Amino acid sequence: MGIMEIIGIAGSVSLLSGWRLYLCIFATGLAMRVGALPLPEHLAALDVLANPWVMAIAALGATAEFLADKVMWLDSIWDAVHTLVRPIGGALLALAIVDPSDPAAQVIAFLLGGGASLAAHAGKAGARGVVNASPEPVSNIAVSSIEDVATVGLLYLAYEYPFAAGGIALALLVLVIALLVMARRVLGKLFGGRGPTGPA
Repeated sequence: MGIMEIIGIAGSVSLLSGWRLYLCIFATGLAMRVGALPLPEHLAALDVLANPWVMAIAALGATAEFLADKVMWLDSIWDAVHTLVRPIGGALLALAIVDPSDPAAQVIAFLLGGGASLAAHAGKAGARGVVNASPEPVSNIAVSSIEDVATVGLLYLAYEYPFAAGGIALALLVLVIALLVMARRVLGKLFGGRGPTGPA
């Protein structure tokens, strides 16, 4: 596996962790546990995700996140609590993917992984703020369900087709930027016109 494939996988996993950290950990561990995801030797550090205790805690977190993410405003509270957790988790996952014999690459992966997770988390949280402003709760459940399916599907594609992982990471990055811009515009319209009017 070349450096571009490794960077692509690390980028994809980090960005997806910004949406669903626990699901990323559990799905990766489960895939390795059942032999659906045979990892190359340099990704051996990810073996820890197949540990039963790690999988149990990740499954518990994924279940709690699945339920909390479907409830209007509770999802935003959950996102706020995980503002530090997701970037750190994404950074650690990216760190586990790069070659441990290259300390410089590990530091870069840790920093970029954390940044990517934070950006994805911010895009998700911002978009959810916009959805929560909608009066009907169906949108919230639909958006959350799409995130669940997309996370598992894109994670599978990134691991199964490393040559395409870079494209997946790039597409995710574009989506995250679009979500941030959309959230900023909508929230600006909602709250921008509420200031004082007329001369000071």
